[in-house]
Amino acid sequence: MSEAISEGLRLSGIRRRFAQGKETLAVLNGVDLTLRSGEIVALVGPSGAGKSTLLHIAGLLERPDEGEIHLAGTAAGDLSEGERTRLRRLHLGFVYQYHHLLPEFSAVENVILPQMIAGASRRSARARALGLLDRVGLAARAEHRPGQLSGGEQQRVAICRALANAPKVLLADEPTGNLDPHTAETVFAELLGVVRGSGVAALIATHNPELARRMDRAVTLREGVLVEV
Repeated sequence: MSEAISEGLRLSGIRRRFAQGKETLAVLNGVDLTLRSGEIVALVGPSGAGKSTLLHIAGLLERPDEGEIHLAGTAAGDLSEGERTRLRRLHLGFVYQYHHLLPEFSAVENVILPQMIAGASRRSARARALGLLDRVGLAARAEHRPGQLSGGEQQRVAICRALANAPKVLLADEPTGNLDPHTAETVFAELLGVVRGSGVAALIATHNPELARRMDRAVTLREGVLVEV
């Protein structure tokens, strides 16, 4: 296996079923996916197709019924919850549709905190946080709290927070879904720029076909299986 693959994400034979009364609904029916370092992949498809379930499993937030997840070269299937949490903290970044910033902390503090939790010194964490905020055009807003920021600015802070610990993989679930079209375009351009600059492997769920076309490739779920589109 090449180093590029081992440093990213690999899903093999992922299956996930849910009970609905007496019936069983197969949401994921043997998903295979490899994300290489520096590659940005769009995950497209209608609501209810299983995109969020796939992201939760890829992000080690949920266990599949069958299959294996390799993250940064480590097989996660047999790991304890504590080990999965550590692997997630070291190698995964998440961006959600809503920013989920801590309202009592400034923008820079929201980006500092995950680094300190991972063991970084406050000085080095602050330097990295300020660098990331500068890359998305928010250096002048670093000391503002989320309530003092626009929706687009809040989401850009959330992107910086997701990249704070230099993850190998970034997972994003409709990261511009709550924004108006103009703001969504600005935020998405910033997201692409900072992701490409960091060399992280990214899987980004979106309903927007224009955004999807700007990524390296796109995949969709059809009858629980990922196919290229």
